[in-house]
Amino acid sequence: MSKSYKELDLSNDFLFGKIMQTNPEVCKQLLEMILDRKITRIGVPDDADTLEVQKSIRITDDGKGIRLDVYLEGDDTVYDIEMQTTLNSDLPKRTRYYQGMIDLNLIEKGAAYSQLRKSYIIFICLQDPFDRGKCVYTFNNLCLECTDLVLEDGSTKVFLNASGDKAGVPKELAAFLEYLSGQPASDPFTKNLDDLVSKAREHEEWEVEFMTLLQIKQQEREAGRAEGRAEGHAEGVDRMATLTSILLLNGLIKELERATKDSKYREELFQKYNI
Repeated sequence: MSKSYKELDLSNDFLFGKIMQTNPEVCKQLLEMILDRKITRIGVPDDADTLEVQKSIRITDDGKGIRLDVYLEGDDTVYDIEMQTTLNSDLPKRTRYYQGMIDLNLIEKGAAYSQLRKSYIIFICLQDPFDRGKCVYTFNNLCLECTDLVLEDGSTKVFLNASGDKAGVPKELAAFLEYLSGQPASDPFTKNLDDLVSKAREHEEWEVEFMTLLQIKQQEREAGRAEGRAEGHAEGVDRMATLTSILLLNGLIKELERATKDSKYREELFQKYNI
């Protein structure tokens, strides 16, 4: 049974994205904690105080798109942070696909490959994705014949495991992973996160958006089952989720209500907002 909005915690991707978006300094702290290095600034192009949540990337009209939980840029680097509450065997291939889509989105046609920025794709998992007991798994492309030779293509994939052995893990990161697993907040960073979660649960506009997204996903699931089109269902969820975020951000509640019922009007909005 799914949780109500008032019961959500930081492991929920919707709540996680909203908190990171509205608290970029907290997001910056989290990145520095995960990557164990200082970051000068984060943000999206032309706005250092804004992050993108539920960012959708579609390279072609008929291609499979992706929806990123939290997307941001900083120090000539792009970051994608994904909250993963369930174990899926396809996680490694998802990072490969996400990497390709992000790169295609970053570089203009005909531009030099040298213009590609460094990138980090980070999956925060509640369970161990590799069953090795580690809290952090960091992947770069290495040469099999010379394991000290790094390809240096600028791409890094990081998987956090909240259930891993905390021995040897930096205290702040260990406290964050324990909090994510349901343990009480135990240091200034997690206590701040816990306070932000409590405030987010009382945010009426976010609750409306969350409940609307749930309703849309349910409708899309039912439509997908009825029509037997699994891929069309997934794509429809992504497009409608993006449209919902845009309309709610602009206070267009009536337009959103109409879009959920009127398929022709919904398609007009997809075209209008280039979704």
